[in-house]
Amino acid sequence: MNSISKEIKQLLSDQKTEWELAAKNFAGLENVQVREFQFDGFTVKVQFNPGRIVSSAAKVDKKSIEARPCFLCATNRPAEQRGVTFSDYEVLVNPFPIFPEHFTIPAFAHTPQQIKGNFGSMLDLAQAMEGFSLFYNGPKCGASAPDHFHFQAGNAGFMPLDEESSALKEKYGDNWEKGKVNYCAIKDGLRNFLVLEADDKMALINAFAHIYEELEDPQSDEEPMLNILARYDDGGWRILIFPRALHRPSQYFAEGEENILISPASVDMGGVLITPQEKDFLKIGKHDIESIMKQVLWPDKQFDKLIRKLKQ
Repeated sequence: MNSISKEIKQLLSDQKTEWELAAKNFAGLENVQVREFQFDGFTVKVQFNPGRIVSSAAKVDKKSIEARPCFLCATNRPAEQRGVTFSDYEVLVNPFPIFPEHFTIPAFAHTPQQIKGNFGSMLDLAQAMEGFSLFYNGPKCGASAPDHFHFQAGNAGFMPLDEESSALKEKYGDNWEKGKVNYCAIKDGLRNFLVLEADDKMALINAFAHIYEELEDPQSDEEPMLNILARYDDGGWRILIFPRALHRPSQYFAEGEENILISPASVDMGGVLITPQEKDFLKIGKHDIESIMKQVLWPDKQFDKLIRKLKQ
């Protein structure tokens, strides 16, 4: 285990003794309930985690963001919260965890959540944090702090997709190679996403820049909607990119019985759906999961068009 992985594991251990909120919420993970749903060749878990209501129900409209102090800026953080420095970032313990080891990694600078120009940092962090999955939530794809650039990280192997992606590539993948990067487009019936694998950092940065360009809307100056999972293992990177169609599904806004408070982000794409309300955890079924994922991710037709362009 390299030094930053050791350092952050020590940080987590220390923070659990120094910081009451973190200690309480990490201890609470032991009582988190989980349901499992089997799909064709993969698993989706649903986690009842009341602590995550802070993120799932976060108001991320411009007015709400401007009205609150930024909780990722050092000056506004709780006195007990300490971090480990890595380049232009600080690795902090996430006090509202999903993973047994869960970190938020904000940039020191208060700049908007935008992956363009920062993808190389994601690769560096993934490499330095071996044993962890790194993830990026776009400003309208699960980020509860769209005003401050950050990544998150959690134990590798916690999300079903960490272990299933190789089998899904075999079963559902359309594979090709281009410029030192292995590409795979996966349509597993629930999610449409891209897998990039390479041991060459610049080749991956160039491949991502090309994909980003294809996802961009020339009519808009907003970042294209996407979630990214990244992991460094065995001398190379594996990057999963989920192009998004919607921020939140219709169930999120529905009234009464139809309401399900799920605001999908990277972890949900990785196969762990977070329900902060018990009513949703108890009633959610496979058809709800399918409906939610189909709404928030790109449809087949749009995804197929992207693949054709990337292969050219």
